[in-house]
Amino acid sequence: MATPVAEVAGVPDPLVALVGPPNSGKSTLFNTLTGLRQRVANYPGVTVERRSGVVNEPPGSVEVIDLPGVHGLSPRSLDQMVTRDVLMGSQEGDRQPDALILVLDATRLRSQLMLADPLLGLGLPTLVVLTMADELKRRAGGVDTESLGAELGVEVTLVNARDPATLGTVRRFLRALHTGGEEVRACPVIAVADAAAEHHQGRPLPVVDLFAERRKRARALGRSAGFQDPRPSRMTQRMDALALHRFLGPILFMAVVALVFEAIFSWAIPLMDATETAIAASGEFVTGVLPESWLRSLLIDGVWAGVGSVVVFLPQILILFFFIAILEDSGYMARAAVIADRVMHRAGLQGRSFLPLLSAYACAVPAVMAARTVEDERDRIATIFVAPFMTCSARLPVYALLIAAFVPAGSFLGPLGQRTAVLIGLYALGLVAALGTAAILKGTLLGGRSGPFVMELPPYRWPTARSIGTRLLDRTKIFLRRAGKIILTVTVVLWVLTQFPRTPAGAPPEIGESALGRIGHVIEPAIEPLGFDWRIGIGLVTSLAAREVIVGTLGTIYGVENRDEADFELQAALQQDLDLGSAVALLIFFVFALQCMSTVAVMRRETGGWRWPILQFAYMLALAYVGAWAANALL
Repeated sequence: MATPVAEVAGVPDPLVALVGPPNSGKSTLFNTLTGLRQRVANYPGVTVERRSGVVNEPPGSVEVIDLPGVHGLSPRSLDQMVTRDVLMGSQEGDRQPDALILVLDATRLRSQLMLADPLLGLGLPTLVVLTMADELKRRAGGVDTESLGAELGVEVTLVNARDPATLGTVRRFLRALHTGGEEVRACPVIAVADAAAEHHQGRPLPVVDLFAERRKRARALGRSAGFQDPRPSRMTQRMDALALHRFLGPILFMAVVALVFEAIFSWAIPLMDATETAIAASGEFVTGVLPESWLRSLLIDGVWAGVGSVVVFLPQILILFFFIAILEDSGYMARAAVIADRVMHRAGLQGRSFLPLLSAYACAVPAVMAARTVEDERDRIATIFVAPFMTCSARLPVYALLIAAFVPAGSFLGPLGQRTAVLIGLYALGLVAALGTAAILKGTLLGGRSGPFVMELPPYRWPTARSIGTRLLDRTKIFLRRAGKIILTVTVVLWVLTQFPRTPAGAPPEIGESALGRIGHVIEPAIEPLGFDWRIGIGLVTSLAAREVIVGTLGTIYGVENRDEADFELQAALQQDLDLGSAVALLIFFVFALQCMSTVAVMRRETGGWRWPILQFAYMLALAYVGAWAANALL
């Protein structure tokens, strides 16, 4: 019997790395194994996001990390370098995994087996997991896992990563890390290893020759394992005939976008009303329980008015991510990248930049980090530079608040409402600014031709409720964490500034005469040409911490200013202080401005200095100011 890995490593929880090619099913397997026991952080020393989770398999727990997808151990992009360094134990501040789970797509086994030899050559205990078992069977494909395991010298299992009932072998492998079972025997050293270590007559083997040798070896493994290619998916062929059509494909894409944004307003209204009612009821309860005091003022005028103003938009954000999850899990998002490649090339970028820019619709910070997948350095910098133009979820509460306050709820074009049309227009404006800026950069500072875009399209699949539910729960926790930390902190500080200097009677001053109001009046001359007053000015400053903070800031300011009005609503208050021109100006300012210091900090880290972040911040601020001024002047 083998020695338990936990004892060898000297750590309470063995560390297992999930590794495999992109789109092989790693993340699905990771979600199924770990469930809700997940956390997201950065690798030590680098701003590449890592997901880790805990699998409880008696007699102990196992930590599992989901590594970025790779095709080999000779990386061509920064995120692949991280995977290589983690696997080889050279990642600073991190330990080498005790064992590996190599995840390969069974329907594309001939090409994905090229990764087997480099990984097994590391000599770590390894389990090879072939995913898409249901798809392989449905399309009349086949593979002999025992023969393949005999050829590789490790155990091979065929699973449906979405079905926990098929993961028995995987769980036995994890348990054996504690018990020392034969499942965790060390791998034999494979003859074909990493290009960096491979030598031919004392010289490194050329990468082209190494690639050809691995491809030959992968084909031989496939033959030995009796691999039978699955038939082409009829559903995928039929859907791609529409989704990838030169003319109908973009039309379908725009129809999907319109549906998503219509749902953000139409579907979210009952949920937002319920959330607002719950917040108001809890505020009234606290008001009735607590006596008149500074504590009650802090809770009601500060926390409830500030944080509550932002939390009410959570349903809209979750609906957005609900659709994103469906599009990603179904396989359609990969097709959207292919469609976008045609437009991206005209802007001087490549289709690979689409995926980081797509993730920017969630948050610009992971989008900047995801640009590490772009192999060309000039394209990577250009992608990082334009990512903040994409409308992140933090902008959505600002857009929703102003659109609901100033745009009527009537129909614009058939079932498409006016508010939906304005929201789509704001997203489109950010996209146009991103592509235009990319074209300018690629024509000047980052000149050069972009490389080709190659992507292997996965088959269409039905998304699962478990996968979508896990994503929405993660997004809820992230949103509430921001509300509980950044927004709560800002609103409390703002409330404190509204309490001083005290009047001769010892009461709080009028909001305009408070310390907060005086700060706002200092800012006001600079933003007055945009149609903004001191209240908006304070919101613009505080939103540098996070864009949605402006909603909480205005909620706190108007909450204190209207503390005697039980029926106070933020939309009604804004309608009194902003006209249509200044409201549109504020929307355009948030489309363009880089109101996020976290993005600036990550960009400095990713570009190795302050040159690009300073240029980016100044450029976007100037564009936002000019755009807002023009909107206010014209309207």
